[in-house]
Amino acid sequence: MSEQPAGGDLSRLRQLNAAAVLRELRGDQPLTLTELSKRTRLSRASTEDVARDLLGRGWLTEVAPASGSVGRPARRYRFNAGAGRLLGIDIGGHKALALVTDLDGDVLNQSRIEVDPELGRRERLAVLDRCVRKALAGAGVEAGQIWSTGVATTGLVDGTGKVMLSDSLPEWTGVDLGAHVRRLVPGPVRVENDCKLAALAETWRGVARYAKDVVFLLAGLRTGAGLIIDGKLHRGFANWSGEIGALPAAGWQQAPHHLHTWLETAPPGADGFERVFVAARAGDREALAAVRAYVQDLAVGASALVLTLDPQLVVIGGGFSRSADVMVEPLRRELDRWCLRTPEIRVSAFADEGVALGAVRLALDEVESTITTGLRP
Repeated sequence: MSEQPAGGDLSRLRQLNAAAVLRELRGDQPLTLTELSKRTRLSRASTEDVARDLLGRGWLTEVAPASGSVGRPARRYRFNAGAGRLLGIDIGGHKALALVTDLDGDVLNQSRIEVDPELGRRERLAVLDRCVRKALAGAGVEAGQIWSTGVATTGLVDGTGKVMLSDSLPEWTGVDLGAHVRRLVPGPVRVENDCKLAALAETWRGVARYAKDVVFLLAGLRTGAGLIIDGKLHRGFANWSGEIGALPAAGWQQAPHHLHTWLETAPPGADGFERVFVAARAGDREALAAVRAYVQDLAVGASALVLTLDPQLVVIGGGFSRSADVMVEPLRRELDRWCLRTPEIRVSAFADEGVALGAVRLALDEVESTITTGLRP
């Protein structure tokens, strides 16, 4: 990184240098000033100046010298994950989930409340409020201690945090989620579509950490997609990317109906859709046929995305990913049928909690951006 200020903007240069130092210190091991200088390609004097500033702002902490060292030990620094707290919220059709984490994204407490999918706007927002308060109380954190909040929701979301369109939740179109959550926590609040944030979680801490081009398939009571292109979440011009399910020919609208049909004729049980996959796993022919038909419809839209983006990886997430053992091979066969090249297919380890983790990553993006904007003292 060049240390010559462009256009005399010394303040901007210091912000960029601080961001470079923080990136290097986000690993597990503390680093000395010499190591930081080599990794960031800053002079030692500039590195020391940045480290001193970040220490004063609470972003870094100095680590005790290694035992047994000879002579004057070199000072070592580590990113201070305990300097602040983040909040990640997933509000969907069947649940509200809130995570309180440190600045590394490690979960300190979580709260989950099941939701009736037929709830209206006011009742669903009340559940969200209870879930957030419960998560904060369980973590021993006051609302004012939350540095940033990420919120995931079904539907299309604009840049202000308002739901522009939602065809799966009653009375949800037009909800200003950003404004509502800001009444609960005073810090910055960012709102995004749940499929996009699930994809973000996979590239942050999931099975897609090594991949730059990823198609994430949300397989559950709803079907959706999130796209990672060149290592970045792809939103599109109006934040509508990945909404291929809106096209009836893509097959996603009718895909769950095959599972519904099997359930209508199956013996009653308490596990909902899981019963279809359990029966298929046990060799039930009708259940296998239902799962196969579901996967065939899922594969139509998935194939269109694969042919368009040529991703390195396809990740299956969402509630149905717990039963991916009976879905992956049929999906691979369908992609082989339609695609010029079938990418690797991986299964998310997060199941239906990946969306909330992606919301935490969204909140962390906001916090990290303050380094280059100077918003936090």
